[in-house]
Amino acid sequence: MVAARSMSVHSPVTVPAPVSAPGVETSPGASAERPPWPGRAVTSGGVTLHVRETPGSADADAVYVHGLAGSATNWTDLAGLLAPRAAGLSVDLPGFGLSEPTAVADFGPDGMADALLCWLAGRDRPVHLVGNSLGGVIATTVAARRPELVRSLTLVSPAVPDRRPDPRRLSDPRMALAMVPLLGRRARRALAQEPLRARAERIVKVCFADPQRGSTRRLEELISEHEHRATLPWAGAATDGATRGLLGLWAGREIWRRMARVRVPSLVVWGEQDRIVSPRLAARTAATLPGARLLVLPRAGHVAQIERPAAVADAVAALWDGVPVGAGAGR
Repeated sequence: MVAARSMSVHSPVTVPAPVSAPGVETSPGASAERPPWPGRAVTSGGVTLHVRETPGSADADAVYVHGLAGSATNWTDLAGLLAPRAAGLSVDLPGFGLSEPTAVADFGPDGMADALLCWLAGRDRPVHLVGNSLGGVIATTVAARRPELVRSLTLVSPAVPDRRPDPRRLSDPRMALAMVPLLGRRARRALAQEPLRARAERIVKVCFADPQRGSTRRLEELISEHEHRATLPWAGAATDGATRGLLGLWAGREIWRRMARVRVPSLVVWGEQDRIVSPRLAARTAATLPGARLLVLPRAGHVAQIERPAAVADAVAALWDGVPVGAGAGR
């Protein structure tokens, strides 16, 4: 395994051979030069999501859930590395990526968790659930409410309450003012008039510890996606709704209460240079999840699955290898 600082909060982690090692990594998706996995609209449980599918082991499925500024392509490398252990289903949340809004157009974390929960329930097969940032909060909500649908839970820099008033956490300090009713109109107009590429490049910069260390292809994919997303008629409403809903959850202790109710094997992964959600919250997050394991990665920011996919894959594989085939709490 690549160098990292890991800590077991309760039980020790038995690390398997690195999934990227010769002879073990059998998926063609491990290369940072491969294009995103093919996607299609998949309807399940009355909900239609755009899903990028990674061919893999028939023994298990893994569902990957992106963050506020992300999409299903955030998981291209990790899903490829883990394909020998589980087929991958990387979803675009409603109103994000290539998924259209649901009929109710509820973009808050709880509304999107409802949509994902219905989609998973319709499949009637427990999955390994992996979420990043906002996707981590949504995945936690699903695992707490319907544990029989979840074999294991992995959270990569989940968006737990972090109330630091630090404008450096934002891709543009004007975003804070833009969220203020009435007073934010001028800031919103200024942001809307900015070139799409410049806006996308700032988002990428704040999410990565060092964008220059990453794959040029992956960075260009992220920037192109942000440029495309800005042209969609529901993009602004989806981002605003998700942001306001998350801030509402941050005002109380509900996220922590949900984590305490999770009863499936869990792993928390955090980038040591995460500027968006403080790494100082990593230990508390892992301690709140009963029996969770913790991995803190140097040289990684808010999207460790993109910056350090092999290290994240090794830790996730160790978790999955200890979960019985077909497991889902309550099954």
